[in-house]
Amino acid sequence: MLSLEAYKILLGPTQGELTEKKSRFLAAAEPVKTEEEALLLVEREKKRYWDARHHCFAYLLGDRNQIQRCSDDGEPSQTAGRPMLDVLLGADLRDVCVVVTRYFGGTLLGTGGLVRAYSGAVQEALKNGRVAEKHSGRRLGIRTDYTGVGKIQYILGQRRITVLDTEYTDQVRIWAMVPSEELAALTSEITEGTSGRAVLEEGPEVFFAVENGQICLLDERDRPV
Repeated sequence: MLSLEAYKILLGPTQGELTEKKSRFLAAAEPVKTEEEALLLVEREKKRYWDARHHCFAYLLGDRNQIQRCSDDGEPSQTAGRPMLDVLLGADLRDVCVVVTRYFGGTLLGTGGLVRAYSGAVQEALKNGRVAEKHSGRRLGIRTDYTGVGKIQYILGQRRITVLDTEYTDQVRIWAMVPSEELAALTSEITEGTSGRAVLEEGPEVFFAVENGQICLLDERDRPV
């Protein structure tokens, strides 16, 4: 069973930039599924900005952040990688890697300045990206006569279940996307509310994302389909 607690993911790559006392901090963040993918992003940014002094990184993996890694890459200890990781954790993200490349501007920033700059660069990247909440669920088909429509729509509205489509013929058919943790209670409530007249058809379990109130299905790479 795919059921999981909802958490936030990044939908696609994003970038951000911050300048502090002429030092440039270039952030690149992407969704990743493995440590190998995270390290490939790090290597890619190192090649891209081959003449930069530092390429610090942080990444989180697993639906409960079972894997957490970060690197200061030559910056003073705890001034880059850990603050970057804290931004990702504070945003409640999963399966994400961020790399911040620094071009030195000639002025020392001090430990506090470095922490603010590296954190700020990550925040800029996330601000420019698409962050969505990931759920597991099922596409539920609900078939009813016209007398049951109002009750079903009321139940779906109360539970804030997204209606994907509604078809009106001699009967009414509603398709909804239902989070896994709500499926049993919802089907029971609809059955009871319509005195068993509604016919329910459960589709296969899927992963989907909610972005600004809109739903999109996800593939195995957490990419919108």
